[in-house]
Amino acid sequence: MDTSLFDYELPPEAIAQAPAAQRDASRLLVVDRARRTHSHRYFYELPELLPPGTRFFRNNVSVLPARLQAQRPTGGAVECLLLRPAVDQREWWCLLKPGRRLPIGAHFGLPDLFDAEVCEKDEQGRARVRFELSAGDSVVDLAHRIGELPLPHYIERPKGNAPEDRQRYQTVFADPTHPNAVAAPTAGLHFTPELLEKLQAEGHAFHDLRLEVGLGTFRPVKTERIEDHPMHSETYHLSPDTRAALHAPDGRLKLAVGTTSLRAIEDYFRRGGTDDVDLMQAFTGEADIFIYPPEPAFHVDGLITNFHLPRSTLMCLVSAILTPGSTDGIEWLKALYRDALEHGYRFYSYGDAMLIL
Repeated sequence: MDTSLFDYELPPEAIAQAPAAQRDASRLLVVDRARRTHSHRYFYELPELLPPGTRFFRNNVSVLPARLQAQRPTGGAVECLLLRPAVDQREWWCLLKPGRRLPIGAHFGLPDLFDAEVCEKDEQGRARVRFELSAGDSVVDLAHRIGELPLPHYIERPKGNAPEDRQRYQTVFADPTHPNAVAAPTAGLHFTPELLEKLQAEGHAFHDLRLEVGLGTFRPVKTERIEDHPMHSETYHLSPDTRAALHAPDGRLKLAVGTTSLRAIEDYFRRGGTDDVDLMQAFTGEADIFIYPPEPAFHVDGLITNFHLPRSTLMCLVSAILTPGSTDGIEWLKALYRDALEHGYRFYSYGDAMLIL
């Protein structure tokens, strides 16, 4: 399948540079797959758009302020992006700038805060870095003290994070004990505590999972054929409650909040999660599943998602769930995007949302 099929024109001014004034005041493009229709609503109208007893599956991972600014002993600037722990909590896989000036054995840091040594480099350009910190501190503590949220490259912040980023590039249901993501599960950014309370009062249920979103989520497909793209891997965790809800034969609509939640769920079902009949146990897996048309079927009934980059794996996934078993979703998704642009929707992480039912 030619990657150019997933290309589309996006005016730069349609890329949201800041969140909506209120989370649930974002626009919501509601897609009815059975009728092949769509309508324009607002996210706060979600309760009236869903059948009673909908089960929401949401990614409650917390975004780490993972971008550290430091210096080499010579005084040169260094940017260190924490990706994930390596051997222990003092060693992390990182992306370094300027990477060529930081060979194995090189040091960087900040006086009285930390010293870091480059221990290893891999073929993907990542560096394994050993941090020496003050007694009792962890790398996560350091990140929360001096780090910046690693906003996507298309959100322009020439002087670091804006004041609202710390709060708004994080879901209201994020679990701060699991700061393992370097990107937000952005479909969840539209929920407010009041909206969650209203949905629960009307009988809807929320089931948490955790997928540790990595930088691969932003990686464009650079191969000429979709099938040749090397898919990234991300760790996910399902609680016993979430596993039981996924298997529940109660006929309630199952709605994935975001592509990260859908990715974890589909990987779980397709890679052996159901072989363990004891649903009272948590499940951990490594999702490297790549979903693109014509994917035959899904284990959820709907999806909440934002508007995604051209030639991205996320566009592939959304077009697949639009028309399972067919490639028709590719052109339909691009038509929906064109209509959204004509109606002034805002795109990408801080932008508006779609509800696919």
